[in-house]
Amino acid sequence: MFEGKTVWQIFAMGGFSMYILLLCSVVSVGVALERLLSYRAKSRIAVRTFMDMITENVERGDSKKAIAYCETSYTPITAVVRAGLKKNGHDEKEITSAMEREIMIETVKLEHYTTIIGTIGNIAVYIGLFGTVIGIIKSFHNISVLGSGGITVVIGGVAEALITTASGLFVAIPAVVAYNYFIRRVDTFVTEMEYCASQTLDLLISQRK
Repeated sequence: MFEGKTVWQIFAMGGFSMYILLLCSVVSVGVALERLLSYRAKSRIAVRTFMDMITENVERGDSKKAIAYCETSYTPITAVVRAGLKKNGHDEKEITSAMEREIMIETVKLEHYTTIIGTIGNIAVYIGLFGTVIGIIKSFHNISVLGSGGITVVIGGVAEALITTASGLFVAIPAVVAYNYFIRRVDTFVTEMEYCASQTLDLLISQRK
């Protein structure tokens, strides 16, 4: 049935649903690449090495140098620690609140666009099924109008209609995998931020004793 047909001709068999799936695929790949590059840039600092440098400066009583070190590069953990260091000298609750607010801000930034991939992963299959149903309806409609046809015609029409279901799965599966991966990365970032916040708080409180 598909012999001698180009990819574009096979694509066209799926109808308008294929164009929607193509758009979803392009958006999904674009967002995935953007998130991968963003996460790579935000994770270029080793947590333990960073915190050792902060601890060394704070224990010497040089909080300004520690803040300056945080500002040499922008990552979620540097933003959280910087927020805590800037509240040095305030009470424990105020320091904690400042870092918790920064964690929330950074978490929102990390989750930016990820819901788009999750949504595409959820709806791509249904778009494909919708295209398949429309294709089958059109196939039976054509048979009733022409008044002729048989099992071969029906099977041919159904096979063409199922192209959209296959395409929907082709778009949905990578999107779901990418979404789950990004959620795991966000959880890792949040854990690192909470660890650094806790260590920074302990460090600032211990300096008062």
